[in-house]
Amino acid sequence: MTGKTSIRRTSHVAIASVLVTALLGWPLNAKQTTQTRGGQTSTAQNSATPAPEPWPDAKTLESRRVSAESRRLFQGDEPLAFRLIANFKTVNGDMDENSTKTYPATIEFVDKAGVTRSIALQIRPRGHSRRKICPNPPLRLEFPKEEAKGTVFDGHGALKLGTHCKPELDDYVQREYAAYKVYNLLTPRSFRARLARATYVDAKSGKVLETRNAMFIEDDDDVAKRLSGRIDETEKLRFAHFDDETLMLMMVFEYFIGNTDMSLYLQHNAVIVGTPKNVRYPIPYDFDYAGVVNATYAVPGRGLGLVTVRTRLYRGPCKAPSQLAPTFDRFRGIRDRVLAIYDGLPSLKPAYRKDVQDYLGKFYKTIDSPIEVKKAFIDGCNGRPYM
Repeated sequence: MTGKTSIRRTSHVAIASVLVTALLGWPLNAKQTTQTRGGQTSTAQNSATPAPEPWPDAKTLESRRVSAESRRLFQGDEPLAFRLIANFKTVNGDMDENSTKTYPATIEFVDKAGVTRSIALQIRPRGHSRRKICPNPPLRLEFPKEEAKGTVFDGHGALKLGTHCKPELDDYVQREYAAYKVYNLLTPRSFRARLARATYVDAKSGKVLETRNAMFIEDDDDVAKRLSGRIDETEKLRFAHFDDETLMLMMVFEYFIGNTDMSLYLQHNAVIVGTPKNVRYPIPYDFDYAGVVNATYAVPGRGLGLVTVRTRLYRGPCKAPSQLAPTFDRFRGIRDRVLAIYDGLPSLKPAYRKDVQDYLGKFYKTIDSPIEVKKAFIDGCNGRPYM
């Protein structure tokens, strides 16, 4: 994710006011387009954007796709152990959500030959709410590509690193990781993730601070390259601007995991991949505020009428039952594999494992009941805030 992309992300609290505004009307000083929540024509607005660069030829796009698809980091599922050495008092103390200042660090890991490798890199905190509430916020790792060549980080210029936030919340990493893996089952138009075991070391004293769960998350540009496209930073788009199949998978998935902390309109916790044929794919990420993770610090956005993140709210396009059915069938088709993902993470606490099975089971009961489908996905759909 580029620095520019990171800057435009909107905070969890700030989005709430925009969502409420969307109920009342559109922001001023913007260009007009057309699209309503239900897919009918009405007045909407869209920000002016600079003319895009010409697309590369098909051969170049295919070369980029193959290269991104074959990144070594995401070819395995076993947790990757590494040491990250930095002045974490300074790094974690940078709580300015708009700051893109980077700090020197060193990452150490053992390669396939059993040799310890070391790469000097730059790191910085990322995120908005977690940057303020987590003593150990998520990080962005910026690799010098030449030094990363031939290693597990070969080809990566930048990676997002999900962290444990606080020692007592260490299992949240695996809870969120499971959400990424579930979405991978539904579509390749998704972020890949790799579990890790991170040992954090103070650069001044050489003292090991702690060893915790962590998670590498694929860079935005690599997702775009895998889809033979590029990141589209156009904000204030409407549902009609997106590939409908991918949009429906994403929005039903967000309902499935109980996540309302996202916005396509503002590209908050979602990126958009555009293709040469002018098709836009929405790709979600950052699921720690989802009901399926059930983080103690997670709260629903203002203006949504929710008391807890455990309460699901569908915020996708208004569709008839017959139009929703194909998407529901996709979820039915992966049910056993979803449960297998959670069963494959033995360090998850038994109480959570049972809770998540019950929580996801309620989703399946909903989509198998015409009455509940009407309540959850159809009734009041046009009156809900656009996301």
